[in-house]
Amino acid sequence: MGKNLRDHMTDLELIFSMLGEAATTEIVKTNEPQGFVENKKVAQQGGKIAGDARKELEKKTNKRVVSTNNYLPEKKQKKLG
Repeated sequence: MGKNLRDHMTDLELIFSMLGEAATTEIVKTNEPQGFVENKKVAQQGGKIAGDARKELEKKTNKRVVSTNNYLPEKKQKKLG
């Protein structure tokens, strides 16, 4: 059974992820990008908005938004042979 990444995110991690997604959606609605290259550019713009907001909050609080406490353990790889 797969694990949902969002189940392991803090509230702030979720908020900034959602901000990036919502910003990207709004830019898409406004600019109507066509093709992979244009859509990639729009995705980067939406991600930058969320990234800039995260960095500003980190600067004001002197705390990192991304937590190391919620990392999923790496899967153990089966040995072949």
